[in-house]
Amino acid sequence: MIETKRSLFDNLQNFFGFDNFKGEQEAIITNILAGNDTFVIMPTGGGKSMCYQLPALMSDGTAIVISPLIALMKNQVDQLRAFGGSDSIAHFLNSSLTKSETARVKEDVLSGQTKLLYVAPESLTKQENVDFLRLIHVSFVAVDEAHCISEWGHDFRPEYRKIRQVISNIGDDIPIIALTATATPKVQQDIQKNLQMNNATVFKSSFNRSNLFYEVRAKRNVIKEIVRFVKQNTGKSGIVYCLSRKKVEEVAEALNLNGIKALPYHAGLESKVRAETQDKFLMEDVDVIVATIAFGMGIDKPDVRYVIHHDMPKSMEGYYQETGRAGRDGGEGICLAFYSEKDIDKLQKFMKDKPVSEREIGTQILKEVIDYAESSVCRRKQLLHYFGENFNEAGCNNMCDNCCAHKEHFDGEEQLHKALSLIKKLGEKFDDEHITAVLMGTDNPQVHNYEHHLLDEFGSGKGDGENLWKSLLRQALLNNYLSKDIDQYGLLKLTKIGVNFLDNPHSIRFIMNRPMGATDDDDSEDGPKQGGGALDTELLQMLKDLRKKIAKQKGLPPFVIFQDPSLEEMCTHYPITTEELKQISGVGAGKAAKFGAPFIELIKKYVEDNEIDRPVDMVIKSAANKSALKVYIIQNIDRHLNLEDIAASKGLTYEEILREVESIVNSGTKLNLNYFIDEMIDEDKQDEVYDYFKTAENDSIDHALVELGSDDYTREEVQLMRIKFMSELGN
Repeated sequence: MIETKRSLFDNLQNFFGFDNFKGEQEAIITNILAGNDTFVIMPTGGGKSMCYQLPALMSDGTAIVISPLIALMKNQVDQLRAFGGSDSIAHFLNSSLTKSETARVKEDVLSGQTKLLYVAPESLTKQENVDFLRLIHVSFVAVDEAHCISEWGHDFRPEYRKIRQVISNIGDDIPIIALTATATPKVQQDIQKNLQMNNATVFKSSFNRSNLFYEVRAKRNVIKEIVRFVKQNTGKSGIVYCLSRKKVEEVAEALNLNGIKALPYHAGLESKVRAETQDKFLMEDVDVIVATIAFGMGIDKPDVRYVIHHDMPKSMEGYYQETGRAGRDGGEGICLAFYSEKDIDKLQKFMKDKPVSEREIGTQILKEVIDYAESSVCRRKQLLHYFGENFNEAGCNNMCDNCCAHKEHFDGEEQLHKALSLIKKLGEKFDDEHITAVLMGTDNPQVHNYEHHLLDEFGSGKGDGENLWKSLLRQALLNNYLSKDIDQYGLLKLTKIGVNFLDNPHSIRFIMNRPMGATDDDDSEDGPKQGGGALDTELLQMLKDLRKKIAKQKGLPPFVIFQDPSLEEMCTHYPITTEELKQISGVGAGKAAKFGAPFIELIKKYVEDNEIDRPVDMVIKSAANKSALKVYIIQNIDRHLNLEDIAASKGLTYEEILREVESIVNSGTKLNLNYFIDEMIDEDKQDEVYDYFKTAENDSIDHALVELGSDDYTREEVQLMRIKFMSELGN
C-alpha cells in the first residue's frame, strides 16, 4: 500500500516502479495535492492517467474518476491492482455490475479501502449514486476524456454537461482535474466554462508526437492496400479503423484470409466478446484489431506500431486521438489514412437530418479533415495548427508523406494580396468557399444573393484555377495571415500579420495542393484492380501474342481467352501460380484452369529472366464481399428463374443483374441462359450475333451495334448474346 508520508518520487518508484516523471506530471500532481483545480491537455501517450492515479493514492479519501468507457475503466482498475495494490484499492461503478457486485464496491468504498472509484457519467447522475457519494470523503474528481463536454469536440456526450451540477450536489469545494488528449482552443474554453474552473491551473503539453509518421493516400483498392501494408509489417501490432460495422467485418475477414491474425471490434458484438478481443490484443494473441472508433480509448498498449484509417474520420480530434494510439512507447508509429471524396459525401449525408446548428458545426469540423487530406503542406504543421500550436515544418524531419514528396511551389504575393483585400472589402463576413467562388467567378445562389457577382473582383482569379486559391487560403491560415472565427461558422478574419501584409506586401511562396485523383467506390468490384506498379508494356505485348496464338489454335477470338484488363493486371502483379492468377480480375477458377498454364509459365520465365521483384500484394486473397450474391444468381439461373425476378428479389436493376451475370461468366463460370434468351431474342437474331462475335476483333457492344445495325438490335440483346457466347466458348 502507498504511504502518504513518502516523497512523490518514493511513491512513484514504490508503487509504479518508475524512476522519473514524464513531462509536467510532477507539477500537475503537486498542484492537485495542493487542492487546486487543474486542467491537463496532454497528447495520447503522455501519461495522463498517472496525473490522477498517484495523487489519489496519496490523498485521504476516495478520488472519483469519471470515464466514458467501461473497457477503459476495467483496464485501468486491473492495472492498478496488478501494480501491487489490493483488489479493493480501485473499483468501477457502472451498468455492467450485478447488484451483489455493486454492493461489494460500495462496502469497500465506505470502509475507506478504495482510493480510486471509476464512474461512468450516466451512473454518476443517478440519484442513488449521488446519495451514496455524499456519504464518503471525496479527495478530488478527475474528469477523463473531458473533450466530451463540448459540442465542438469530436465525441460530444450530453451527460458530460451535467457533471458540474452533480459534483456540487455531492459536496462543496471538491477540487476538479479535467484531462484530455485532444482539444482545440474552442473546446478548451468550453470545458473550463462548463466545469466552472476558469481559475484552474492549465498544463498544456505540445501536441507534437515526433515519432509518428503521417501519410494520406487516395482510396484505391483499399482492402488490398491494407493487407499489403500489414503483411509488410508482419509480427507488429496495429489497429485498422473503419466507420461502419459492416466494413470492420469485411476487412477483418480479408486479413484472416491472408494469414493475418485479426479480430473485429464494434458495438454490435456482445460485451464479453469485446472484452475478450481487447485482452487478446493486449496479450498479443492477435496482431491486428479492425474496429470502429470505440476501440482504444485508455487502452494501455504502448507498442502499437501502426494505425490505419480505412475511412477518414469525421474530425481532426478523432484523427489525432486515434493516430495517437501508435508508438506510445516512443518507438515506431505509422499513421496511414485513405481518403475518398465519396466517403466525405457519405459523412455529409449522415448530417443532413440533424438540427441546423449541429449540422453547421459538423460541416466545419469535417471541412478541416478535407483540407488536411488534400493539402500538400507538412501534415504535422496542419495538425498542430488545428490545436492552436505553431510549428516550423523544418522540424518534421521528413516524418510525413508531404515533407518527403516533391512539391510544386508558386509565388503567391499578388494572389494573397487579392484574397486578403477581398476579405477585408466584404467585411470579414464570409468563409473560404465563398471567397474562392467570387474569385473563380462562380455565380452560385449565395454569391448571387449578396450581389457579389457584380464586384470587380468576380472572376478575377479564374485564370489561376480553383486549386491555387484553395491552396493559398489554407496556407494563409496556417501562416497566420488569416484566422477562422469558429463561433461564426468559419468566417475568415484578417490577423495583424494579414493587415500588415496589405500595407507592406512582400514576396511569399506557397505550395500547390496535390490533386488526390479519382478514387474507387470502395463497395464496387467492377473493373480491373490496380496495384503493383506501372504497366509492364513489354510483358503485355508478349501476353497478347500468346493469347493470339492460343486463340488461333482453338478457333476463338482472343478476348474469349482473357480480356485486355486481365492481361494488363497480370503486367503489374506478375502471377506465377494458379492461386495468384485467380486473384486477377476477370480470371476465376474456371478460366485459370482452362487457359492459365501457358500464361503462368511465360510470366514466371519473364520474372526470372528480368530479375523482377514482384509486388507483395499479389498473393492477397479477396474477401469477395459479393460472393453470396453470385452464388444466389448461379443457383437461380440453374432453376431457370427469370433474370428480372432474380434482380427484383435482391433489390437490383435489370442492368445491374446483367453486369453481375457477365462478371460471373467472364471469370470462367459456365451459365446456361438459353431458357431466358430464347424467350427474349428470335433464333435468327441469335445466330447472327453469335456469328459476329466469332470473327470480332474485340467484345465491344458499341462496335457490335455499329456492325449489326442499332436499328435491328438493342444493347440488351447484344449483351445477352455476348454472355451466351463467352459462356459456351470460353468456359
